[in-house]
Order: sequence, then structure tokens, then C-alpha cells
Amino acid sequence: MIPIDAPIEIKKISECFPPKDTNHLGGISDGLRYRTVFGGSSLEQSYGMLRQFLSEEGYEDLPLPADAAALKLFRHPSKKKAIKLFEEYGYIHYPIKIFFHPHLSKEHTLILYIYNKNTNQSLLHFHDRL
Repeated sequence: MIPIDAPIEIKKISECFPPKDTNHLGGISDGLRYRTVFGGSSLEQSYGMLRQFLSEEGYEDLPLPADAAALKLFRHPSKKKAIKLFEEYGYIHYPIKIFFHPHLSKEHTLILYIYNKNTNQSLLHFHDRL
């Protein structure tokens, strides 16, 4: 029997990826990727929450845009790329993707995907090649 005052150990996503069809800390995992949403009253607030979440889950060493203004630069493709319908744009750096919500009414909402680095062909899944 576990004592009532015993601390509950919750493993970080980077250490123990959530299994398929599980809810974890407000997000959903399919075993290959974990998806969660951050919606604050401003993009700055949403991005701050997302950065804090990544840090707490063991991804503090990933290079990320310095602030919400820098993240906003990833909202649209570069001027050399044509805009494609239904394509998601945002910041990607293996194993994470940060997308902006597609509806303008939710412009402060960010969608975070974390890919399971321990699965077969994880990098191909990350780049949507499988």
C-alpha cells in the first residue's frame, strides 16, 4: 500500500512518451506524436505557457524563437514559397512542431506536437514522409 503522503512521480514526456490513446497533461498521444493546445489572452501569453511546458517536460535545450514576435515570423511561408491551401505553417525543429491555430478568431492559440523519438522511423513521421 502506498502511503497517502507519498509523492506521485510523473515522468516527463521526454523520458517516457505517453502510450497510444492516452490523455496526458491535457494533451492526447497516438504513440507517435503528442498533441496539446495553448490558448492565452495574447500570443505572448500562449507562447510563454508553451515554452514553460516544454521546459518542464524535458525539452528545455531545444532552440526556440526568442519570443512571440520571433515566433510570428514563422506564421507564413517565406516570400519565395507559394501559399498552399490547407498547409500548416509554424516553427518546426525535431522533435517538436508549433503551429498557429488556422482560425483567425483564435489567433492567440498555439498547437504543439511532440514526436516520439523512440519509435521506428520517427524522423520520417516528423516530416510527413510516412
